Amino acid sequence: MRFSLYRIGFVFISIFVVFVFASCGKIGDTVDSLTSAIGGGGSSVEENPDAPDRDNTPQVLVCEAPGANTFEGNGGTVDYSHANDGYIMVKYDGENPKVKLQITFPGSEPYTYDLRTNVGFEAFPLSLGSGSYDVGVFTNVEGDKYAQAAKQTITAEITDEFAPFLRPNQYIFYAPESDAVAKAQEVCAGSKSDLGATEKIFLYVIDSVAYDFDKAATVQSGYVPNVDETLGTGKGICFDYASLTSAMLRSQNIPCRLVIGYAGAAYHAWIRVYSRETGEVASMIEFHGGEWARMDPTFAASGDKADPNVIGDGTNYNPLYDY
Repeated sequence: MRFSLYRIGFVFISIFVVFVFASCGKIGDTVDSLTSAIGGGGSSVEENPDAPDRDNTPQVLVCEAPGANTFEGNGGTVDYSHANDGYIMVKYDGENPKVKLQITFPGSEPYTYDLRTNVGFEAFPLSLGSGSYDVGVFTNVEGDKYAQAAKQTITAEITDEFAPFLRPNQYIFYAPESDAVAKAQEVCAGSKSDLGATEKIFLYVIDSVAYDFDKAATVQSGYVPNVDETLGTGKGICFDYASLTSAMLRSQNIPCRLVIGYAGAAYHAWIRVYSRETGEVASMIEFHGGEWARMDPTFAASGDKADPNVIGDGTNYNPLYDY
């Protein structure tokens, strides 16, 4: 009976992940125009030209697994030494090719990930803030049945609410030497404010990355974005757009959430960005100081294929998971 419970949860997540990336391409096939709303790609952030340039030095917060607090079992190791910083590190060194990580916060849907085997520690965010998390590693038995390899309840006291959204993780991986980090520094040169830097990164991504319809039609469960690959090829699906934009913003010390949920009737990935400044970005996104603002680089990049009925006034967006 225990296997049945694990089967239901993991199969749902796997179907969800596949449909996320296939369906955001279908949205682009059905739509009208956002080009005029973007304002032709020009800057809309009002900055004081006499103000000093914002420091665009990259600030990459490297995730670590020092081994101070760990638990393990059957090839899986969880290092929660930095839980108070909003993340845990997990690795699987066993022989099972199908391994899941599940992070559950009381009252919320579990966050379920595919663990890549024998790649060392990867970071995973504690996105829901301070409290107790059930963390479990599960290995495949047969078909869609999984057995518990290691599980423990951990407690996180996250004093900085932005901590989980300023660091790399499995879905938004970058390092000090990443091309995406260098490109963010280059793109943000001359900005006077975080809003100015945010706009420059957003416009750079939507101008430089084209939607990859072939990839959307063939993406497999467990797909993980590679931000430097997206940057280098200039192609991607909604998950890639959101991951690359998030990596570039976070490397500039701008808090950013990668969000997966519904946009209209389809599963989709977008971002939310925090700024204490007030203003408008790309002639269409309003920032109210001290709040998270939704930004959708996939739809913005679609130009004459972006559906205003999907974007609407924001009520068509239904977020499910923050990373």
